[in-house]
Parts: sequence; C-alpha cells; structure tokens
Amino acid sequence: MRPRVSAVVLTLNAERHIGACLAGLAWADERLLLDSLSRDRTVELAAAAGARVAERAFDDYARQRQAALALVTGDWVLFVDADERVSAGLAAEVRDAAARNDGLVGYWIARRNYIWGRWIQGGGWWPDPQLRLLRRDRAAYELDRPVHELVQLDGPVGTLRNALVHYNYETVGQFLRKQRSYARLDAGARAARGERATVRKLITQPLRRAWWRHCELGGSRDGLHGLALAALSGLSEADTQRRLLR
Repeated sequence: MRPRVSAVVLTLNAERHIGACLAGLAWADERLLLDSLSRDRTVELAAAAGARVAERAFDDYARQRQAALALVTGDWVLFVDADERVSAGLAAEVRDAAARNDGLVGYWIARRNYIWGRWIQGGGWWPDPQLRLLRRDRAAYELDRPVHELVQLDGPVGTLRNALVHYNYETVGQFLRKQRSYARLDAGARAARGERATVRKLITQPLRRAWWRHCELGGSRDGLHGLALAALSGLSEADTQRRLLR
C-alpha cells in the first residue's frame, strides 16, 4: 500500500491565510489543523475546507508539534505553517519521497521567505532549511527547546529540491510582536539551562547578533531590508537578555 501523508498546520488567528494554505494541501491523505484557541474564523474556515480540526491551548512550539504527531494517522507528516504555501512541484516531491523505500526517515525543505513584500536572500533567510517532512513513528521533538524547536529522527534524512514559499512578516509591527513572543520563550529555556545575563551581555550580544545577520550571513545583499532585519534581530536578542537579567 502507498504510504499515507498527513499535512499538519498549527494555527492561531490565521483566518487571512488558512484558506490558501489548505488549498495547497488538498493532495494530502489527511489535513489536520491544530489550533491554539483562535479568536477569529480560523477554525470555521478550516472545517469548511474539509480539514480535521483539533484545539489545544498553546504552551510552546515543541509541545504543540509533538501533540500533532500524536493526533495524525499518516505514515509521514508534513508540517506547514498557515502563512506558507506548498507548490504543485513540492507536493509531487513529497509524495515521491514518502513512497520511496530508501530508509530515509525525514527531509529538509528550503524556505523562501518574503518579508515586507520582498524575497529576502541574505541574513540566514535563504535557503532557511526546515526539517518538516517526517516519518511519524521515527520522530520526537525536543521538549526543552520551546522555540526554534528541534526534532530528533531515528534514522538518516535527505533534502528535497522544491522550496516552501513563506509569506512571512508583512509589517514591522508584526515582526516585533513575533520576536517578543520568541524572546519570552527563548529566555525561559535559557534560564532553565542556568544561563544568566549581565549588563555587558545586554550590550554586546545584540550587537553580535546584528553583525552576524548583516555581515556574516550576507544580510547586506538585501540593502535596507537586510539592514533593518539585522537591527531588529539585534533588538530581539536585547529583549531576551533583558529578560535573563531578572
């Protein structure tokens, strides 16, 4: 029998994107929307599109993805964010990868990030590989990594050629709100590992983060967009360090 593929979308107030996202996943054997108690029409629209809907209060990204693994029934799981799109080429490649009996248990997928209306190619935003196609029975998320979560796979992994399209931050305000959420989770995880901030780190670490994005990762290739993203990345690190001072 052909292996079944489950597509999972984690959501919170994603009514603007969910219709197009699920339409691009119509080929999947199962579409699961795991919603974090949205206050808009996300759940209603997903159900109308034929997706199976489950709800779970959000604690962190790793636990949310691990919960999704326990809810789906497919042999393989493809994780897609609501603001990401799966092209026909990527869909066919996912199908082909799942059907191959080559011993691989996961696949990296590049991600093409559009930020403030532009494809960002430097600063670590491209190819931005994501380990998103997983053999369900060979995958487990590291629960001590609540943000920028990591999945452990029991076996070798490969890389797909086609990329996810990610309609990422549309405004600076949206970027700042998401980075504040990341900083809170990241600071909590670092504190649990015994990390503490100092006044010196509060100054130097944000500067290092901005330099890393803009210079070492080539953010300068994106002009003012790249400079702004590097600076805001530094501010996010400053927020994390501030929280660790407490």
